[in-house]
Amino acid sequence: MGVRFTVLGPMKIVVDGRESAAAPRHRAVFAYLLVNVGRVCSADRIIEAMWGTDPPDTARSQIHAAVTAIRKVLREADAAQVLQTRSAGYVVLPEPGQFDLEEFTNRVGAGRSLAASDPAAAVAELRAALALWHGEALADLNADYVTPARRRLQEKQLAAFEQLTAVELGLGRHEAVLDELAAMVTANPLREKLAGQLILALHRAGRQVDALAAARSFRTALAQAQGLDPGRAFVALEQAVLRDDGEPATRVTAPAARTEPVPRCANFLPYDIPDFAGRNAELEHLLAPLTGTASTVSTIDGMAGIGKTALAVHTAHRVADRFPDGQLFIDLQAHTIDRQPVATDAALEILLRQIGIPAERIPQTTADRGALWRSELAGRRVVAVLDNAVDADQVRPLLPGGTDSLILITSRRRLVNLDGARALSVDPLPARDAVDLFDRIVGERATAEPLAVLDVLHLCGFLPLAVRIAAARLLHRPQWTVGYLAGRLRGERRRLAELSTAERGVVAAFNLSYRQLRADGQRMFRLLGLHPGRDIDPGAAAALADISVDDAEMLLEDLLDVHVIAQYEPGRYTFHDLLRQHARAMVSVDESDDARTTALSRLFDHYVHTARAAVDLLFPYSADHRQPLPPSAARVTTLDDAEDAAEWLDAERENLITTAAYASDHGTPAHARDTAETLRPYLDGNSRHSDAARLHQVALLASRQLADSIGEARALTDLGWACWRQGDYDWATAHSQAALRIARASGDRYQEARALNTLGNVAWRKRDYDEARRYLREALELANRLGNKVGEAHVLGNLGMLLGADNNQYRDAREHLDRALALHREVGNQRGEALVLNYLGSLCRRNDLLDEARDNHSRARDLYRMLGSRGDEASALNGLGETACTAGDPGAAAEKHSTALALADEALNLPERARANDGLARAYRDLGDVGRAREYAGIAMRLYADLGVPEADDMRAFLDMLADSD
Repeated sequence: MGVRFTVLGPMKIVVDGRESAAAPRHRAVFAYLLVNVGRVCSADRIIEAMWGTDPPDTARSQIHAAVTAIRKVLREADAAQVLQTRSAGYVVLPEPGQFDLEEFTNRVGAGRSLAASDPAAAVAELRAALALWHGEALADLNADYVTPARRRLQEKQLAAFEQLTAVELGLGRHEAVLDELAAMVTANPLREKLAGQLILALHRAGRQVDALAAARSFRTALAQAQGLDPGRAFVALEQAVLRDDGEPATRVTAPAARTEPVPRCANFLPYDIPDFAGRNAELEHLLAPLTGTASTVSTIDGMAGIGKTALAVHTAHRVADRFPDGQLFIDLQAHTIDRQPVATDAALEILLRQIGIPAERIPQTTADRGALWRSELAGRRVVAVLDNAVDADQVRPLLPGGTDSLILITSRRRLVNLDGARALSVDPLPARDAVDLFDRIVGERATAEPLAVLDVLHLCGFLPLAVRIAAARLLHRPQWTVGYLAGRLRGERRRLAELSTAERGVVAAFNLSYRQLRADGQRMFRLLGLHPGRDIDPGAAAALADISVDDAEMLLEDLLDVHVIAQYEPGRYTFHDLLRQHARAMVSVDESDDARTTALSRLFDHYVHTARAAVDLLFPYSADHRQPLPPSAARVTTLDDAEDAAEWLDAERENLITTAAYASDHGTPAHARDTAETLRPYLDGNSRHSDAARLHQVALLASRQLADSIGEARALTDLGWACWRQGDYDWATAHSQAALRIARASGDRYQEARALNTLGNVAWRKRDYDEARRYLREALELANRLGNKVGEAHVLGNLGMLLGADNNQYRDAREHLDRALALHREVGNQRGEALVLNYLGSLCRRNDLLDEARDNHSRARDLYRMLGSRGDEASALNGLGETACTAGDPGAAAEKHSTALALADEALNLPERARANDGLARAYRDLGDVGRAREYAGIAMRLYADLGVPEADDMRAFLDMLADSD
């Protein structure tokens, strides 16, 4: 069965010559994945592409529904493998010949490579590529991403047509392309290359008047739309036509051979490296303001080795034709080894000499030189690169006054005080651009090992300097493979040493940046290297350095301004991977062992004490059951209220877990144990069950290191509950039974009750109701004896749910649930309240009290949504779906279960994923769609089997029933 996907025109899925029906929104989602072919796209990225910054509440469920619908179409076309799910999202991988954009790109590439050796074959490839277009790209789609994507695709089409025309003109086929060219120029009146090709074709056809008219039309359109004059190549062609030169073709097709006016001064730009790769967005930013009516000053800042100079020089070469009065360059030597920065008066002298001012005319004073510089530039159009600037004060006197010039300034420091300048901060290369750069340097050896190339680039942090050095090392060592190079770079201690040559190195560049910091900046930089996590806020930095938060933030901002740290969200600071290694190297050299240990101890205490304060604000009802922390003088971040506490915990969650693991591995296991106990209610209440399992495993090992049996029992109990929440019932049982033994031996009745509660929940899920009742009643008795109202409420709720499921003992179940609800409200536990409301909803549904069931599930959903507990919100939505199905509304049931499935997928909640698929199977059965019912039932059966629960048998019976109904 043949399948074809098209985006070069209307978006279509064509199977055996017939277009498959798919809803517009579903096709828009699939088209987005297609134009990002081979790239994994997360659900968040797809949502942003579809709706921008204002997605609807149902965005995730809509994306899920779209993927499901497209998968059905692909399965019917025997092409299910095209749309694949990865851990980070979705990816489209069409087979050769299935996707028109891929075929277009391949044919255009073939045409370009053949242009010199076999132009006739090149024409055939390029015409075949252009024949794939059937109107405007993505013509019938409406989504936020469509307009920019359509513009990019149109640019590819125009570039291919220009390539085709160039080859046709080279073959002397000017008559054959005239009509096509005229139509394309009419549609794209500001396209200089197209206009030049039309003028050349008209001139060759003996139509000089028409050629000059076309030139005037382009000049007028360009001036009116952009205020620009044409480039020098266009002007040279226009003059050749005006002179009626016999053969002006080379002025368009071979720029190196064209006749150019003698400039008023020479070109001082450095070599434009031929393997320059990527930076399209940055180039667009730098070129956008060239209006030709005033000077443009653009600053380019970024960390050492990021490629600032290469970008500035490449940009200057790109626009050199627009600035015929000079292409200037000066290295201001802010970060040049063994050199002092160039003084302002010396810099002015260099620039004045470059524009042709003789030595005898250059004044002695800085002020007079600056005045002469501005005066001379007033009548000139130059592009000047002021490279490697110290700060704004160094370059401010070098800027022109009123002139049509372009000034590009590079610096490792953000030049925030340079009024009127357009600022561009350069980041590491995107992956595709880094691959392109590496391939250009290394050649075929790179293309033979694409995965190893990505390893090398990741280890280089996508830093251009590091990529170039790594590629150069490989290029000059023919015995090495890319994989071998990756292995050498993988050792963190060796990596920076590997990324150096005799002439240059990453360490040398970083060292210069480090040594130019003030002493307090150097200390902050190297202490940040101790931090085990990915980013840091001023509070944690203050604890590390033992200074005030205000002073820490000021130092962090200074480090940010000179690009030795980075910032990707407000108030949080991070390292480039290679700079982090450099900071770790510096702290091991410049700080003593005692100083490093003390700094880390301050950081650990800051984290656990601030986390305890935050958790106590969010979960005050369970504060009495948390073990007190040892006293500490650590700086604790002040949290004003529960909202502030939740925001801090959300921002620091990964740091807290990473730091706990680091502390356990580096001689401070008590910190890991205390962090785990502190974060338990936060992680559980926010459906962070995989994080909880990871942290409690660390706490278990830490407690055993400390020979702390109470801590061990607590960690096992917490680990058992986290496994239960994830649906891993075997491990939940094993950990809880181990916790029960240790708790009973040590007399810890609180942990004993919690372990019994988990065991009761596991037995309930496996429908061993007698065992569940025994565990839960024992847990309830212990909670009552301890006066633990929170525990009593939880166990009462679980018993109520059990009684409702076991022969539907409605009255006893309702009594237990009502008591549990009252207790949760008494202690202020809104999560517990939502849980019991959900249980009540299920109990009411079983007893045909559907309005009450719907009301309880809705109240539970609203509470979970307010609390941000997405995995538990999925449970409430599944309850609403089951209620709708019981009420005979399968359409509403499918909608609720679909949304629940999206939330459960996001929260990695296996039980609710199984339940949602179960509900969808029953809903589609009632809707008469047996095929989809069978699909969802199969998924539910597999998930239930993984959980090891009896519902797997229920689903097998359901599938048998569906088979009998066929």
